[in-house]
Amino acid sequence: MAFGSICFTAAATSAAEEALERLCQRYGQVPADRADVIVALGGDGFMLETMHRHMALKKPIYGMNRGTVGFLLNAYAEHGLEERLAKATCVQLFPLAMTALTSQGDTLHALAINEVSMLRQTRQAAKIRISVDGKIRLPELICDGALVCTSAGSTAYNLSAHGPILPMGSNVMALTPISAFRPRRWRGAVLSHQVSLDFDIIEGEKRPVSAVADYTEVRDVIRVSVREDRSIMLPVLFDPEHNLEERILSEQFTG
Repeated sequence: MAFGSICFTAAATSAAEEALERLCQRYGQVPADRADVIVALGGDGFMLETMHRHMALKKPIYGMNRGTVGFLLNAYAEHGLEERLAKATCVQLFPLAMTALTSQGDTLHALAINEVSMLRQTRQAAKIRISVDGKIRLPELICDGALVCTSAGSTAYNLSAHGPILPMGSNVMALTPISAFRPRRWRGAVLSHQVSLDFDIIEGEKRPVSAVADYTEVRDVIRVSVREDRSIMLPVLFDPEHNLEERILSEQFTG
């Protein structure tokens, strides 16, 4: 792939902003809507923020790590960027669409590239009823919460909650409980990407729950619906030797 014009964007850190200045001097800078590619400088959180901000443009995004973990990012280097972009492989990501109904009767929509999570708001454990394609599969989950993740997000919060790592292209989602109390031995489910999930909050006034789609939080929810949205495609670029599929595979053999 050939990219003639680049839009650089950086997180609000000294390392990212210094890199932004040097790269703009070296390669030039154009607005995102006129660029062939967007290069994000920061950590995984900033990469997600960049993908959300420019989702409507459908421009490929190439991240370079100026943060910490950098799972969604490539290694940082000032030289040879044009050659790296030309050789990069493109991964197509599809977000999760969340619809949340609050106890006040408000309905809010948000998209998640990593995961949608339901979390208890107080010391009281949450009680959640889980339905798949309209059929109740778990009448009552007593827990700190539950989450649904994409393949790209399966190595993030999902993995910390002991959920499964999902290979890219597997066309599945992971449903993972967070600190389940009852049923204590339920470890979640791997579901087709085509299913619709509904989470009904039981005793919501006594046990309030918030819903979070990546970094969009909705508090005091009583019902949350989640599905994959295939109408939105997010093209993300990776160096061939460090592509996302390889990273997800390697993560399964990391102690």
